Amino acid sequence: MTVFRSMIPLFRMFDVEKAKSFYLDYLGFQLDWEQGPSEGLPTYMQISLQDCTLHLTEHHGDCCPGAAVRIEVAGIERLHAELLGKNYLFSRPGIESTPWDSREVSVLDPFGNRITFYEQDSIG
Repeated sequence: MTVFRSMIPLFRMFDVEKAKSFYLDYLGFQLDWEQGPSEGLPTYMQISLQDCTLHLTEHHGDCCPGAAVRIEVAGIERLHAELLGKNYLFSRPGIESTPWDSREVSVLDPFGNRITFYEQDSIG
């Protein structure tokens, strides 16, 4: 039997410093590892935040900008307040209640990739 483990989305980026400012400083991810810049190659890096892992890549053949991912969270109100409390000039996300019974905070990274953090409303 095949056992599926986890999935790691890839996002295209064009500027390492802008990516780090957005993902590390603003969203609070940590840099796990980074390859490429010292070898004269495009940068490829892994970032993570608790159980969530993303790969960011400058390699043009890996993926296209404008992708989207949904990340389930517990404590969407707290996340929303934390993001609004940061001094990041390029994003002031709202919080939305959806017809499919979730609360969502969506942000766009500097390269047009959308990340939607969501918390499913509990059905009592």
